[in-house]
Amino acid sequence: MTDPQPIRIKSWVPSESPALTEWELDRLMTAVDEAVSEVSSLLSVRRVQDSLLLNRDINKYCKFIWRNSSTVNHMKCGRANENYIFESCLGVIIPDEHLNGCAVYPHPEHPVRTVLRPEGTGVPDTDFLLYVFTHSTDKCQAESSILAYAAHCQTDSEGRPLAGAMIICRETLSMERYTHEHFVQTVIHELFHVLGFSKELFSRWKDCSLSSQAGIDCWSHGQVTSTDEMGQVRLYSPTVIREMQKHLNSTHPDLGAPLENKDAGSDGLSSHWEARVLQGSIMAALLVEPSLIRIDPITIAALQDTGWYSVNLSRAQSLVWGEGEGHQFGSVSTCRNSSAFFCKDSGLGCHYLHFHKGECLTDQYLDGCHIFKPLANASECWKEENKRSGMKGSGEIYGSDSRCFISNLSRLNNVTASAPVAGHCYRHRCTGINKYQIQVMDSDWLDCPAGKSIEVSGYQGFIFCPDNRICKCSDLAPPTSIQKADDLLNAGTCIESSDDVMEKDRSTPHPSFMHRSSVTVSEAEVIVAAVLSIISAFSLLSAGLLIYRKCLSARVRVHAASEPSYRPQTPPTQCIRRN
Repeated sequence: MTDPQPIRIKSWVPSESPALTEWELDRLMTAVDEAVSEVSSLLSVRRVQDSLLLNRDINKYCKFIWRNSSTVNHMKCGRANENYIFESCLGVIIPDEHLNGCAVYPHPEHPVRTVLRPEGTGVPDTDFLLYVFTHSTDKCQAESSILAYAAHCQTDSEGRPLAGAMIICRETLSMERYTHEHFVQTVIHELFHVLGFSKELFSRWKDCSLSSQAGIDCWSHGQVTSTDEMGQVRLYSPTVIREMQKHLNSTHPDLGAPLENKDAGSDGLSSHWEARVLQGSIMAALLVEPSLIRIDPITIAALQDTGWYSVNLSRAQSLVWGEGEGHQFGSVSTCRNSSAFFCKDSGLGCHYLHFHKGECLTDQYLDGCHIFKPLANASECWKEENKRSGMKGSGEIYGSDSRCFISNLSRLNNVTASAPVAGHCYRHRCTGINKYQIQVMDSDWLDCPAGKSIEVSGYQGFIFCPDNRICKCSDLAPPTSIQKADDLLNAGTCIESSDDVMEKDRSTPHPSFMHRSSVTVSEAEVIVAAVLSIISAFSLLSAGLLIYRKCLSARVRVHAASEPSYRPQTPPTQCIRRN
């Protein structure tokens, strides 16, 4: 019996795929290969010993099956279906060389058979076979927001998926602003679906908590999903609960991970995480800016709890969203007033990772809750090319080491006496865990105590210093600092201080429809703050924080059995709905 080893995923482009240009094919396969490499570094399996062969569906090639259990040929085909042509998965034709043979047994008691199709050669050195089909399908055309969708095709005797089909909408390859990183993350998202993170597979998950190896001496979890007292469907499995408790800093015994309610089927199940609670996860339903998506510990924990994989949780990427916020985080009833991760109604600020300026918006998956989403254009503080005229008044600096800070700074000699509270870009450098300095145009480096506010000489107003967001997670950096996604998978988590489709996010408006925050720091408030500074520094800080809370409502806080044979099982008719 062999120990689990990194899963070998073989991608296969069907011969009937529409002809792609050389550029499209290169873009497709480069992204698929990179995604496969990343997933293989995260998941290990007991490898298939021989070439991988998939089963034919007896209900397709056979018109009559011997069902008398006392016969020699029980459950074998007695009469062929003359209309049988091929096997398919999600509309993709599976090559005969990938399939086991099939035969007809004309008599229930005689072993004599007639071969209908010979056994294929199989696919060597493969644990999972991914059929990649690029086409403008009816589904792609009917729902323009869909980038890709997928389904598993067959499973082995333990329930582990052996093959899956992924449909890439043709338009995705040439979509404006759709980068290589977007494509890689889309493929990873769909791979996670077909490998186990799917409402079609939840009921097949195995409990291997008492086993020394994934897939050995395991038993069915039973039902891993349930509805909590608030009507939220959650995924309850041991590792998921543990990681949720760790992430939210809660000891709640039944803290399952919530599933998305907006794309749930009639059974209430979804194949995505609830966006309000696990925003930024690779398994949320919306595709956002690549630097804001994380292959998070809770998703990796879910794959561990399938019972089919041994996972490397240390290679998961830190998820900042909701960290330490408690078990009620993200509920519809509390999102407006219980957490700095959410905002109210409208206004300008910073995305919670502070790489981008943002606007307070909602989308179809947030149930009316609002969060700061990156502005449509030139929102990245880390892009020096985003600097524009008129920045001198607020002292902004764009560059690879710049981050977004909530501020209402304006030059003392500005004609305008007050400035709106909004997100601004300033340089930063880490001096410790959750400790950093910032630099404004024409200023020295200044300590910015996390959770407090500071003033800058030559400017009026404040800069607010976010807590537990900056200089906290070693694997968080904008793309200019990220060479390969694989590099990200090494650091893993934030450091605690000792002190069924992926969609494009269409909620970010066109810049011409941007509304500036209707709330500003008035001249009177600035004067009051100045007076308070004379009385005491503490009072100044309190006043500044009060303005911040008032204006944005989004303050920052921080057994030893024989090895089972790999007998492929054909899943029931299905078409997993992706996003």
